[in-house]
Amino acid sequence: MNTPDKALAYLLADSGYDVWMGNVRGNTYSKNHVSLSPRQKEFWQFSWAEMGYYDLPAIIDYVLDKTQAEDLYYVGFSMGTTIFWAMMNDRPEYNQKVRCMVGMGPVAYVGNAKGPLARASSQVVLIESLANFFGRYEFLSFGVLMDKVMGFACDERVFTSALCRNILFRMTGSNEKQLNKEFLPVFLTNTPAGTSVWTVTHYLQEIKSGNFQRYDYGEELNQQKYNSKYPPKYDLSKVVVPVALFSSENDWLAAPKDVEQLRLELPNVVYHKVVADPMFTHLDFVWAKDADQLVYKHVLKILAIF
Repeated sequence: MNTPDKALAYLLADSGYDVWMGNVRGNTYSKNHVSLSPRQKEFWQFSWAEMGYYDLPAIIDYVLDKTQAEDLYYVGFSMGTTIFWAMMNDRPEYNQKVRCMVGMGPVAYVGNAKGPLARASSQVVLIESLANFFGRYEFLSFGVLMDKVMGFACDERVFTSALCRNILFRMTGSNEKQLNKEFLPVFLTNTPAGTSVWTVTHYLQEIKSGNFQRYDYGEELNQQKYNSKYPPKYDLSKVVVPVALFSSENDWLAAPKDVEQLRLELPNVVYHKVVADPMFTHLDFVWAKDADQLVYKHVLKILAIF
């Protein structure tokens, strides 16, 4: 999502790290299944809770098996941090497999989120009902044709590029001076890459409740699944691995108050940096022009300590 002299994966590789880039189920790059088709409802019955319980442990075990290492560094952004907290709650033995965790734009609590997602949270039950009624179980997946259209329409040389920027800023907050406009077609043909409706509604439920908790299926199904009318809350005290947090004041999805609540509940936060740019937004963590200086150089310093 950035030039080789600025993108984090390249900087890590140039610093001598073995870099493995994880992925999770249901997006453009991960739609295979041993028995189900993406055309089936059952394929999409997952949220980030399943990614934390199944996908992330599988990724970690795969990397450790291939490298024959005892542990690894974990760098997560946004939902990549959410599934990490969920994994450690459900499978705390994975604390022994991670040397240090870096969380950029860390997301657990989202009660203070802003923007369209926050406004939609009050209608989460209606959204779920409509999605089921119309048979829509996948969210924000554009497909190959739409990717090509976006790639053309968002080219800085085309008059529609301003519209692309506005769509982007409406979702995540505005920080135009950090946006590499030449990269806009790349950004918007890869982001968003799609997921399940449940993944999004799980976050909407949390915005509404203010809790960091499991998926809320409704009182009847909750009773069957959790033996409780209400979904259980995740226990962040189980995340005992050293954690470094990177947050920003203008992050609409990992709002400062929510990050502070996360920081207070994690038992082993060794570092917390608020990005110096007061306009730095959520997606700036992965594509800002100055992310290498504002964030990544500090990430490298933290990893070097452990």
